[in-house]
Order: sequence, then structure tokens, then C-alpha cells
Amino acid sequence: MKHLTLALLPLLAAGCATTGRQVPVVPTTPAASVQARGETEAVGTANADAADDPAIWRNPANPDASLIVGTDKKAGLHVYDLNGKDRFFIDAGQVNNVDLKDMGPLGIIVAASDRNDRKNAKLALFRLDTATAKLIPLGIVPVGAGEAYGLCLMAVGGTLHAFNVIKDGTIRQVALDLSGAAPTGTIVRTLKLATQSEGCAADDRTGRLYVGEENVGLWRFDARANGPIAGTLIAPADGQKLVIDVEGVTLAPEGTGNGGYVIVSSQGDHAYTVYRLSDESYVGRFR
Repeated sequence: MKHLTLALLPLLAAGCATTGRQVPVVPTTPAASVQARGETEAVGTANADAADDPAIWRNPANPDASLIVGTDKKAGLHVYDLNGKDRFFIDAGQVNNVDLKDMGPLGIIVAASDRNDRKNAKLALFRLDTATAKLIPLGIVPVGAGEAYGLCLMAVGGTLHAFNVIKDGTIRQVALDLSGAAPTGTIVRTLKLATQSEGCAADDRTGRLYVGEENVGLWRFDARANGPIAGTLIAPADGQKLVIDVEGVTLAPEGTGNGGYVIVSSQGDHAYTVYRLSDESYVGRFR
């Protein structure tokens, strides 16, 4: 059965699915060894590559009471505490990636890529009740044709933007309106990578979007709705520092500027690769 490893939860966004490709990999770049400090209880779907993507709500008043929202991509969403106990489950069907954002008076908004209809991508929205560890459904927002795959959120002032990564590499930026009885969304622009893509993370501070193209590497885009749509490949999958599949992407920001790190799953050799956000330089690897 699949478990979500607590020590690596921030690093696993969109990073667990396998493709069945057999790629012999013997990278010479060393990776530090990191020991997990705990793990969650298993998702309900056993032995089916079902535990996929987590998002963490940090309780600012009491960090020990923080919560983890994780996907069972065959069944729905779980909410765990930091001891790994499964506090809540909601049947949302086939949801692949998940992210959350504190939107102040609107609460902690949770979004999941809804792939129940493989031909029409959707975004499933919830509010996280942090007192009860329950997810309250808000509604489903259609986000265009294709199979919903990757997902990440960015707050732009008081508006929540979702970046929906379609399996074919299309990336749709959707401005969400959460003010009504049911949420709605407006596609404000479309970006494109050439091949299958999934993991993404957006930096609210700098307005930058990072996306993993599985067989190519890590890309950076301007995340502003009026920004240029061309991306920049900042970390190619070279088989040494970064090994295909490139899937999970997360940020470890430091301060209010551009400090911190972007961490990418080097899935082909079961490792994680770290780059500095300020200059996109290589920092190291661990597993």
C-alpha cells in the first residue's frame, strides 16, 4: 500500500505516477541520503499506484497542528495530521494533483485536478475547515479540453489563479471567482510545452511559474496574466543531475524576495534535485 512520507511531503507535488518506461540510469552525480521521519497511513486504494500528490497547510499559530491534503488518484482526497493519521476522506473520484492557498476571508482554498472525464479537464474546489480537518466542497470549474493532470495555485492580489497542466503539455491559467454561491473560472491565457508535463509550482513573490516536462526538464514561465508566454528551460534532464521522468515540483521560499529553492523529482533514479531560485544554479541532490 502507498504511504505519503512526511519528511518529503513538500517535495512530492505531482511526482508519484510511473509511465512504465524502462530507462537504465546510472548517474554519477552524488545524492545525499535523507532519512524519513514518519509517514501517513495508507490511502484506501491498495496496490494501485494511487497515492499521488500532497499539499500542506501550515498552522501559523501552532505548527504542530498543521494538516496535509493528499490525493488518492483513484478515489478522492485525504486529510492527514502531522502524525500521519487519516483525519478525513472525501470521495472526489479520480483527482491527480492538489494545491492549497490561504485566501484570507475566503478561507483555505483547496484545488484538485479533476480527471474523471479524460476528454474535458476540470478543477475541483474545496474549503479546508482547519478546526475539523474536513474538506467542504465548493464546486467544479471546467478548464477546457484534454486530460487534467498537473495543478498549482498562485494568489494575485485578492484573486486566486490556477495553472492547469493538461497531459499533452498545454498549460491554462485560470482566474477563479470565489465570491458567488458556486465558483467560476476564466481562462486568461494558455501556455504550451511540447510533450507530456505534470508537476508545477508558482511563486507568489516573484510571479514565476515552474513546470516539469517529463522527458525534457524544468521550465520557468512568467506567471503574470499579461506576461510573455514563452518559457525558458532552466534545468534540462541530463541523466546526471536530473533524470527522467521529471514530475514533482515544489518551492522552498526564503524571505520576501527571490530567495529559496525549487526542488524537482528526479524520478528516474529516485532522487530530488535542488536549484537556487535567485540564479537557478544547481545546489545538490538527495534521496
